[in-house]
Amino acid sequence: MTDTKAGHSRWYIERFRTMAAGGADLGGEARLVDAMVAPGSRVLDAGCGTGRVAAVLHQRGHAVVGVDADPELIAAARQDYPGPRFVVADLSELDLGETFDAAVLAGNVMVFVAPGTETAVLRRVGAHVVPGGFVVAGFHVNRDLALADFDRYAADAGLRLEHRFATWDLRAWHDDADFAVSVLRHS
Repeated sequence: MTDTKAGHSRWYIERFRTMAAGGADLGGEARLVDAMVAPGSRVLDAGCGTGRVAAVLHQRGHAVVGVDADPELIAAARQDYPGPRFVVADLSELDLGETFDAAVLAGNVMVFVAPGTETAVLRRVGAHVVPGGFVVAGFHVNRDLALADFDRYAADAGLRLEHRFATWDLRAWHDDADFAVSVLRHS
């Protein structure tokens, strides 16, 4: 379940298609994940939206499953990026029956999950990651999710903070940063 307004999906699809057509770099999150996993790893793109992160990871040789609760976004992902497997599912109830070396929640996924489901989302995504694997989540901290709340949700989900950065290109975290990229591992 997501917490978005009517028309958001269509706007989001067109926004990223326009950015891609204009040559925008849409693969920063995927490059970070790619650098953190072994070649040919299995990666869960949780809250994949239109599939841009899954697509780059797939192009880099990883087996990727993208999951989003929004059927319109999944339809766009399947159309624009054949290759990865895309699944419509609610992250707070996710049960794919398979595990991954890593999971990524990019593009403010945690800001858009339904209020009250944050711990369940992190728990279910974390349950799909093998021991020794990781979950990486990035979001704007000046939106509706405070960093302290995110850290509490992660801890309640059995995940511990291993690293935090201010950007997907690994700029150092600082208290004035407006974006947080958090690498989580099982406690």
